[in-house]
Amino acid sequence: MNKAEVLGRWTREKSEELYGIKNWGNGYFSVSDSGEVLVNPYKDNGSAAVSLMDIISGVRERGLDMPVLLRFENLLDSQISFLNNSFNDAMKKLNYKGAYRGVYPIKVNQQQQVVEEVTRFGQRYHHGLEVGSKAELVAALSVMKDKEACLICNGYKDEEFIDLGLYAVKMGFKCFFVIEIPGELEIVMERSKALGIKPNIGIRIKLSAKAGGHWTESGGDRSIFGLNMSQVIAMVDELKEKNMLDSLRLLHYHLGSQIPNIRDIRSAVLEAARVYAELVKEGAPMGYLDLGGGLAVDYDGSNTNYTCSRNYTVEEYCTDIVEAVMTTLDSSEVDHPIIVTESGRTTVAYYSVLLFNVLDVEKFEEHHDIPDKLDENTSEQIRNLYDVNRNITLKNIQECYNDALYYRDEIRDMFKHGRLSLRERAFSEKIFWNTINQIAKEKKKLKNAPPDLEDIESAIADIYYCNFSVFQSIPDSWAIDQLFPIMPLHRLLELPKRNAVIADITCDCDGKIDHFIDLHDVRNTLPLHEMKNGDDYYLGVFLVGAYQETLGDLHNLFGDTNVVSVRINSDGTYDLVKEIHGDSVSDVLSYVEFDPKDMLVSFREKAEQAIHDGLISASERPEIMRAYDNGLRGYTYYER
Repeated sequence: MNKAEVLGRWTREKSEELYGIKNWGNGYFSVSDSGEVLVNPYKDNGSAAVSLMDIISGVRERGLDMPVLLRFENLLDSQISFLNNSFNDAMKKLNYKGAYRGVYPIKVNQQQQVVEEVTRFGQRYHHGLEVGSKAELVAALSVMKDKEACLICNGYKDEEFIDLGLYAVKMGFKCFFVIEIPGELEIVMERSKALGIKPNIGIRIKLSAKAGGHWTESGGDRSIFGLNMSQVIAMVDELKEKNMLDSLRLLHYHLGSQIPNIRDIRSAVLEAARVYAELVKEGAPMGYLDLGGGLAVDYDGSNTNYTCSRNYTVEEYCTDIVEAVMTTLDSSEVDHPIIVTESGRTTVAYYSVLLFNVLDVEKFEEHHDIPDKLDENTSEQIRNLYDVNRNITLKNIQECYNDALYYRDEIRDMFKHGRLSLRERAFSEKIFWNTINQIAKEKKKLKNAPPDLEDIESAIADIYYCNFSVFQSIPDSWAIDQLFPIMPLHRLLELPKRNAVIADITCDCDGKIDHFIDLHDVRNTLPLHEMKNGDDYYLGVFLVGAYQETLGDLHNLFGDTNVVSVRINSDGTYDLVKEIHGDSVSDVLSYVEFDPKDMLVSFREKAEQAIHDGLISASERPEIMRAYDNGLRGYTYYER
């Protein structure tokens, strides 16, 4: 009997602890008394919570299939407000004389609905946008209305990019050209002179400070973009020579994304503030200090300096930044600037949740048909493996594991050389996997298990085949081992008895998730419930609003999922305010240069040839063509 069953029935609180939802949910997600995951953007109003299972019912009633990406517009609004209010509170508490202006980097999630809602919800705080390409600038200018918000232009800029930004300045926008490589300044000055528009210029610097995490190379002396200190001075001198030093208004750096350690953040701010003070002494008016991105999301809820977490709160982040800037500039008698941050990840991560259903399960089952005595004709190698299985103890657990692997490999080699039958090999595999299962059970009794046995549970984990594509919807999980919270959306008053890994439907060995969040470590399996015949089982991947929609690819031609935008009302009801149907098969084929019309013609010719060859009748051709046409029109994922 499971320990949890001995101690008492499974409860909501045990599910909350097991899946860590209170740690990573940021007060937005919780478990209901009926065992379903709730979402609530109004943290102080418990009656506003809505069950994700209710939303799934509403989505399915409207004819949309899984997988579905839910975007909760209230969560986006809440995160923008929280960030701005945290900075404003810190400035008020510390008597900071400047102001805060957040900007959202479009690259984090470039979907039109997302960018539009960021500008709409952020308008009351003058929350602006950051762009890194001409296409992003064009997109930003189509949605920005607030002339007090900042429009930060990073990235490589050609004449068209610069001209468009200069016209934005003339139209009253606070548009800044951040010089990232020395050669850009000359182009900005030339186009400024040609159009007769004074530019707002910023400098991106290379800091000596570096941060830990996935993106550590964004900072430091060898970072790809930014000017070193000698290049900064050369640029200042060139601006002085051209009588354009009064255009230098902003200092920028980017330490990296998802910075887990607050000390790295503070160290970078102190260094940048010193450079800012020196630029003011050089005669530049300045006024804006752009600290780039880096504010991390606590994906695993551990509140540590682990890569997928952070050892600080948003309030601590804001306070430390404001205090560091004040400390440095006050000592130099320099006015407090407007602090700008490009906190895209924390703005949109909570906004989106990926929902999908489980299609099938491959269960690891112990084999109970192994006889108590082997036939006298059984090969010696199978007998040896059998003896290992019968003699496992805590004392010899490592030895038995090594022996089991050795005899298994011997048996496989014998089969390859024709010395064992297929039936004998199948029988040996039953013995081997029973042995591994027994070793895994014994290992749980050890306080310090041998290193070779640390991951043995994953070897006997169930495989839950789920209706989604890792490469399309959560590519960072595959590409950089980013951890996302994953959990069942219902049945959370039941003990999850199975340990599983998750496989998608791409038929690719990398199309799986076998690393999961844990408060103290990384789990190799996820506890899940037994599948019930005929009943749907739903899982959710949380905090996927940042980067995942933008980075998704067309591996196996699985396209964009259905997207539903949800507004949660304060009375506990919800509205589906927008639906975007996912890609059809013809959509994704057109992305890779197939023409669906030509394909229909080609297939029709093949069907006609089949009639000519006597393979099908003329009356069958319309039904076959309908099947082909339905395939083109269908959702790329598994449909009911």
